[in-house]
Amino acid sequence: MSSLSSVATLNTFAPDAAQQGLPPELEQIRAQAAADGLPYAGGIGPKEAWALVEAGKVVLVDVRTAEERKFVGHVPNSLHVAWATGTSLSRNPRFVRELESKLGGKDVPALLLCRSGKRSVAAAEAATKAGLTCIFNVLEGFEGELDAGQQRGKADGWRFHGLPWVQD
Repeated sequence: MSSLSSVATLNTFAPDAAQQGLPPELEQIRAQAAADGLPYAGGIGPKEAWALVEAGKVVLVDVRTAEERKFVGHVPNSLHVAWATGTSLSRNPRFVRELESKLGGKDVPALLLCRSGKRSVAAAEAATKAGLTCIFNVLEGFEGELDAGQQRGKADGWRFHGLPWVQD
């Protein structure tokens, strides 16, 4: 694990993030995503994501299942809104409403994190389609992609980069 000394300063959410406006880094990402025709605001790397979260400029939302958070680990003080639930990964029909409610509005900059960066793309697309304006995907996810040995966390992902996380 990375230094947890910075975790104490992490807000559960950044209530003033919407008033601050979109950080310049995310403005650039959103502009590129629009130019590329992406149906959401774009993707950001884990290290860059953590820097924005730590600075209180964005909200980090874990969209994995409650079981994944508990047994695999999670980023301290991140919000949780499951995109899908259970072992069958049944789509959460209340996802967008729950996300907007926990964020406190449609214009709060939020970074969505899942296992490998795929479910969070689908979640970001759905949220954007529903009118949330600043929803980004954390590239690589929490555990990263499978490697040649069919294991995660050996080449990329939040934990691979040594960013703060805890295990229940």
